Amino acid sequence: MNRGARAPRPTGDPHRLGSAVLGVATALVAVLALITATWGPASVSRALAGGPSVPSAPPPPAAVVTVLAGTVPIQPGAAPVSPGAPLSVAVQHGVLQAVQVTDAKTGRPVAGTLSPDAASWRNSAPLSYGDTYQVAVTAVGADGQPVQQSSTLSTIRPAVLTAVSFRPTPSMTSVGVGQPLVVRFNHPVTDKAAAEKALAVTSTPAQPGGWFWMSANEAHYRAQSYWQPGSTLQLNANLFGVNLGKGAFGQENRAVTVHVHDSWVAKADGHAKTMQIFHNGAVVKSMAISLGSADHPSHIGPHVVSDKKPTMIMDSCTYGVCEGDPGYYKEKVDLDVRISADGEFVHSAPWSVGQQGSSNVSHGCVNLSPANARWFFDHFNLGDVVEITNSGGPKLPVWDTYGDWEVPWSQWQAGSAT
Repeated sequence: MNRGARAPRPTGDPHRLGSAVLGVATALVAVLALITATWGPASVSRALAGGPSVPSAPPPPAAVVTVLAGTVPIQPGAAPVSPGAPLSVAVQHGVLQAVQVTDAKTGRPVAGTLSPDAASWRNSAPLSYGDTYQVAVTAVGADGQPVQQSSTLSTIRPAVLTAVSFRPTPSMTSVGVGQPLVVRFNHPVTDKAAAEKALAVTSTPAQPGGWFWMSANEAHYRAQSYWQPGSTLQLNANLFGVNLGKGAFGQENRAVTVHVHDSWVAKADGHAKTMQIFHNGAVVKSMAISLGSADHPSHIGPHVVSDKKPTMIMDSCTYGVCEGDPGYYKEKVDLDVRISADGEFVHSAPWSVGQQGSSNVSHGCVNLSPANARWFFDHFNLGDVVEITNSGGPKLPVWDTYGDWEVPWSQWQAGSAT
């Protein structure tokens, strides 16, 4: 062995080799930085230690607040809204800490209710027409950061406020099976469908029923057949904030509850000259009668009692037959039960007792003897029914107070606006 021989030199440039090593190291650092940014330091540590890698959770979101009038979001420049639409505040990704709604004119707060989970709020006191409200909301998001939001809303200013009245009135708590529910508007209704949708009737027990518009100012609700005795009728006119057309809006919400008493139906037959009385479907009495003469025949069909008075003056001039005209009369009449608007009554007629049961001689009324008239007056009340047949007269018009039951059910349904 030649001790003086030198070992062979490595091939290649040592400077280039060092640069290559440095480049690989730099690339590894970049990869580790990317992994760390994506998975998080804990995941990288677990991966380097041989454990499973778990991506870190995304950051929690901030709260998002929405203010609605009905279903319409309140945004800058939004058109005025109906005060009847519920005002609500909702938050996503957080909870509500405070909601303040203030009347801009008076400074008074609007009462509201926060949901148990603090995710929503809704007004419990109504807004007003033609007013402006400031809404201030504070919420805290899932990220723990507070969010404050302010908005302004205005309510519509109607050209006309429309009020309603009921028949029967709230004081008339008990009525007969023939009593329709009547809503009268103090201004003509242009959008009848909108008005009708705001009128809700509940009958207990449930019975099919529907609305019929007598005019632009009056709508009637009745069942398919007479109400069941003992029924309770609830009418809610939820008209506040409802657009009734041509700038008219409902002035307020109103309601009435009515109880239907026992069934009393009188059936007056012009051929037999008798009137049978049915109480809850059973005949309890029969009376001799005299209906309208051939010159003044009584209307046929169901009539509904709308009023009664112990005594009144009956004057034919009220329907155009005045003093000096043939057939004129003006006299005091007792025990008067009104069954139509044009002057038909069931009443005492001592002057025609001789014709009662044998001929029809009245001016359209149902004539009874004083004793029978007293019994009838004592037993028949508002909403009870008198059905007249075989009188020779025309049908009672639907618009004549309560000619409602003269209209077939299919025709009645066609009188609805919805």
